[in-house]
Amino acid sequence: MYLCTILFGNFNRTHEKMTKEQVLLKLTALCAKCEQCIFDVRKKMQRWQIDEETQNAVIEYLVNERYIDESRYAHAFIKNKIKYNKWGKYKIEQALRLKQIPKELYSQYMPEADDNEYNEVLLSILKQKMKSVKADNDYEKKGKLIRFALQRGFTYDQVQDCIDNLMERKR
Repeated sequence: MYLCTILFGNFNRTHEKMTKEQVLLKLTALCAKCEQCIFDVRKKMQRWQIDEETQNAVIEYLVNERYIDESRYAHAFIKNKIKYNKWGKYKIEQALRLKQIPKELYSQYMPEADDNEYNEVLLSILKQKMKSVKADNDYEKKGKLIRFALQRGFTYDQVQDCIDNLMERKR
């Protein structure tokens, strides 16, 4: 924990200006530890109050040396959000757009409607949510489950099919 604070902490608390070499060292260590995108790295440097010229030079170095690879980042991001956060396709796409990742880089990694892992994620979150939903009737319960799954980024058709299957199994 202490090492992470040293490597990635807020350096401006001491009001010391970081050199280009210090920035490069910190960011290469961060990028070697976990996938990063240009947007996140740039935001970090802006918090450190690094001038734009240095930011561009550092990012160029990180990209050329393959510490940063937007396609690799998008692939890892998508896999993690599906597996651990249980997000749907639309929510993942929006998060990637916010990180300014071009669609061409991530579209090949997005799950398709018939992807088994993707459908299993939807099924598991709906089963879990179904246990805790309080409703007076099946219609109200179905509406709450649909809203829940849509907020997670799944398509309406997928959600509808999955809920219908769950409701039929329950009967």
